[in-house]
Formats: sequence, C-alpha cells, structure tokens
Amino acid sequence: MVQPMCLFFLISTLSCLRRVRDLCRVLQLPSTFEDTAVAYYQKAYQHPGIRAARVQKKEVLVGCCVLITCRQHNWPLTMGTICTLLYADLDMFSGTYMQIVKLLGLDVPSLCLADLVKTYCSSIRRKLAASKLECSQGARTACPSLADCSSPWALRHDPHFDYFSFKLFQASPSMPAKFMEDKEKMLSRTLQLVELADETWLVTGRHPLPVITAAAFLAWQSLQPSARLTCSLARFCKLANVDLPYPASSRLQELLAVLLRMAEQLAWLQVLKLDKRSVVKHISDLLQHRHTLIRKAFREGPSGVEAPAEELWGRGQGQEEVGNGSSDLPKGKRPASPALLLPPCMLKPPKRVCPTPPASTVTGDEDISDSEIEQYLRTPQEVRDFQRAQAAKRAATSSPNPP
Repeated sequence: MVQPMCLFFLISTLSCLRRVRDLCRVLQLPSTFEDTAVAYYQKAYQHPGIRAARVQKKEVLVGCCVLITCRQHNWPLTMGTICTLLYADLDMFSGTYMQIVKLLGLDVPSLCLADLVKTYCSSIRRKLAASKLECSQGARTACPSLADCSSPWALRHDPHFDYFSFKLFQASPSMPAKFMEDKEKMLSRTLQLVELADETWLVTGRHPLPVITAAAFLAWQSLQPSARLTCSLARFCKLANVDLPYPASSRLQELLAVLLRMAEQLAWLQVLKLDKRSVVKHISDLLQHRHTLIRKAFREGPSGVEAPAEELWGRGQGQEEVGNGSSDLPKGKRPASPALLLPPCMLKPPKRVCPTPPASTVTGDEDISDSEIEQYLRTPQEVRDFQRAQAAKRAATSSPNPP
C-alpha cells in the first residue's frame, strides 16, 4: 500500500512536470528543449532541500528549468518574461535560479546582447501574447493545466499580456504616422547603440534591459529627430507598449554623455555647441566613426603610458576621416588630455558614510596608572625623580597621623 506522503510527492511531481511541458509549449520551444527542462526538474527534485521547499518555490522551479534550457541553447528569453508568465516574484525567481545552477553544477552562458535586442524588438512578443490569450480562452489540448483559471498558473487575459507587443511597428488608428518606424532600421540602429554602450562600460555588471530600452529610444528618435525630439522616454514606452525599467532614465543620460564626448571630436560638430537633446540629430555620424571617436575621446590607461604604434597609426588615420580639432590651438599649447575610459561606478563612486567618533567623556580627574606614567619617562633622571616621589608618597601614607 502506498503511503499518503509518498502519494502526495508523486502527485506533486507529476503536476510540476506537466507544467514544465505546458510552459515550453506556451513559449513555442522545440521538443528537445521540453525534454531537457523536464530532466533538469526531475534531477533537481531529487535533492531533499528542493523536495521539502514551499509550494511557491516549486512553482518557480518550473520556470528556472525552462530558462536554464533556453540559455544553454542560446534561445533569447529573459528572466522577466518567465516571471510575467508565471506571476512569480523576481527576487524569489533569481534566488532559486542561482541555487539550481549551483546545485546541479550546470554551465549556463549569459544571454547574448544582440539576441536580447532582437527579442526586445521582434514579433516573438506578439506570438507569446497570442499563445497566452489562447490558453486563457480554454485551449486545453495544447496546455490543459495552464488553461485552468482557478490555478495560480493560469495565464489569464490581463493588461500584462500587451507587454509583449512592440506597437511602434504595427499600423493602428491610435498611432500617429510620425511615430511609426521600420523594424529593420530601428533594430540595426539599436544594436549599434547597445554595442557602443557595451564598449564604454555602460552594460557591464548591470541589468541589460534598461540599457536596451534607452538605446531603442535614442534609435527611434534619431531616425526622425525633427518629429520625435519632443517625445519623452516615458511616452515612448507608453506608445511602444513596453514597461519602463526604473534605471532606464539613468542609462539614457549616461549614453547621451558618451555621445557628447564623441561629438566633441568631430570638427564639423564642434561649432554647433551641442547638448544632450541636439546631439541625437547626429547619432548616425557618430556611429559611423564610432571606433575612432572612442579612441580620441577616451584613453584606456595612465597618461604616462605611450600608446602602441598601431593605435597611433589608427589615430592618425582617423584624423583624416573626422578632422583634427586641435588645429585652432595657440602655438606651443597641447590639447587637453582625454578622460579615462572607466566604468561609471569608478567615475562616480558611492559616498561612504563616515562613522561618527564616540563622544569624549574625559574630565581630567581620571586616575593615571603607573604603567601609563612609565611610558612617558625618557631619561634616567626622570626615572630617579619618579622613584623618589613614589617613595615619599608611601612614607607619607605609612606614618601615623600627629595628635
């Protein structure tokens, strides 16, 4: 006879394995991905710590196994997408993801930025939205467990579904014609801006989606600047029907600052007195000479280190392309040394809170120990004087008081 506890674990395992397969079908993954994700879940469920975990963690584990499988096959899928599908908490999901990778000893490559940009701007999002809506309307043949609206795994139709449609590429009556853009042009320009951000330390150690959002916004503005410069980042995300990540505004300002430093190296832009708004009009020229302008605007080592011959040759060749901005300097004066190319965390380090010193309670009436006095004695005469004073003090205390 099967014990009740064993029967409970068996039913729970079968239910979660079915949910792994259902999630893979909703994401329209190949069948090999589905088998790999199921195998990872079965292997992880054998560990006592996972088997005894809470129900919420077991539900999140389903998405973790699918995400690991996608990452190993270079399939562009983000953690945020899985959390949106499962209505899962991002902190719990990321913690469980790292635990499973370490527990199973898996080698999971990081997501390629180029693939992530293509996913961000592609029609895969619309397919996901259609799949979710189809499941919510009762497509039990494809994913029966996910179609149950009483389950927390149900993919009900709600405003989160529209997150997966990038509406700037879709003609609609509510979208002004000046805001519509060709997908291939915007994808190419966004990829160039993301590569620029990666070369200037704006991506390293950070979540990629805020950087991609900022790059997509600048790419969209630069393709028709006269009609789109007045549009803000928040309105762009609302028009495109994508979420606005919290750090995206900061990443936008950092990317504009890099573009301004590059614009200072172009001779025909030095006379225009560009700012963070007008530099958007010239992003095409800046990206065309990106590598040369980065070398001229930033230096990658100490000022005393001489550049290699290849780099000097490249700079000399680049001067013929972009012009020399130091020709107007007075004779005998050298141009200002370019700034170091450093990560933002080193250029603007966080302020450290200095601990307040403890309040002094010294009054001057405290007793001084003999060992402390001996630390201040330097000459033999001082030692003898101190010994005589100590002897006189003992004699005075030992003599009887006069009547």
